[in-house]
Amino acid sequence: MREILLLSIVTFSLGIFSANAQNMPEKIDFHRAVNIAWAVDPVLTELQVGHHSAKARSSAAGSWFAGGPTLSGEYMDDHAIGSNEGYTTYQGGVSVPLWLPGQGSATRQVASAEAASLDEQLNVEHLSLSIRILDGAAKAQIARERLKAANQLYEYASRINSLIAHSAHMGESSSSESQIAQSEMENARNEQALAQEYLENSQAELEVLFTQPVEVDLSHGADMAHVRFVEPRDMEDNDPRVKAAHKNVEAAQANMKLARRSFMPNPELGIDVIHEKQYGSPWDDRVGVNFSIPLPSEVRNTPIMSEASNRLASANSQEIQARRMVHLEISRVRARLMAATAARQTTRIAAANMQKRAAAEEHTWRVGEATLETVMQAEQAACNAQFANARAEVEWHAATLRMMIAMGITP
Repeated sequence: MREILLLSIVTFSLGIFSANAQNMPEKIDFHRAVNIAWAVDPVLTELQVGHHSAKARSSAAGSWFAGGPTLSGEYMDDHAIGSNEGYTTYQGGVSVPLWLPGQGSATRQVASAEAASLDEQLNVEHLSLSIRILDGAAKAQIARERLKAANQLYEYASRINSLIAHSAHMGESSSSESQIAQSEMENARNEQALAQEYLENSQAELEVLFTQPVEVDLSHGADMAHVRFVEPRDMEDNDPRVKAAHKNVEAAQANMKLARRSFMPNPELGIDVIHEKQYGSPWDDRVGVNFSIPLPSEVRNTPIMSEASNRLASANSQEIQARRMVHLEISRVRARLMAATAARQTTRIAAANMQKRAAAEEHTWRVGEATLETVMQAEQAACNAQFANARAEVEWHAATLRMMIAMGITP
């Protein structure tokens, strides 16, 4: 009964695996993958809307007046006091707020600086998305290599187990060898299941960025042979995160200038019209000018200047932190590329040697000069070395692409 249940589970798993194999996602290069993910990135829409809003504020700041007109009206007569002598007055007016000296241009500068900052934020999001795609693609490709190594080990363990089972049936193998072979095959099957789970999880994480199944090939585009060398200082200056932080400082400086220009509430200037009638007199019309000038007050100005100062101080701090973070990241990227290059060479040699050792151990076992446990350990080490070599190859391609991204190159 146990064997039937196990066979059903394996058959079901192989059916799922075959169905997934028939619907394998299209393999695309890294450059195309970034373009596809960028087109469906929700942050892109958010930043574009913010950019258009800042442009609209800049255009609105070009108005002649600091705000919309204000309408006022009055109606008075003597009926309310019981006189009823016919004293009636109609009064109406319109006024508009005026810009303070330099306030209009300062408002436009703030809106323009914020629009430029959002433009740079688009580049920051593009960079961040590229790195997320690179990390996710490398993780998924390593998971595929792990599953490939697990499948290879399981096939080998199954073949050895079949040989031992046949030998045991013929009386040529001991029960201990049969138990070892069965145990190694079950361990290989367990690793196969774990590798399959890891692959599905990594593919699901990558699919979130594309809203569709995608397999990213990192082997294309990772060629630095024709890439022009860029100084680390230039790499820092050209990094979108440093540029965005500097744009935020410029926007904060423009906001500080606007706060200084707004040293008092906006004065208002307008026209009043009076239309009135007195007892026994004809209608009388009058036209005049009205103005309102609120005086400066520390109660109003101090919070405005404090908020602008805090914004500028925060922007300066964030720029320094961004530059330090980028400097550290570039150092790590360069170190990762050097380590990945060395690991790529050493693991390739180690994999070849371990494969030869496994073949030699199997040969000595067949002639009766080695134990089955030694053979299985050698094959396990060979599969691990092969997986390490494949992983080092993927990590080298990822490190090369990451260095190109840090240099401002879209692979």
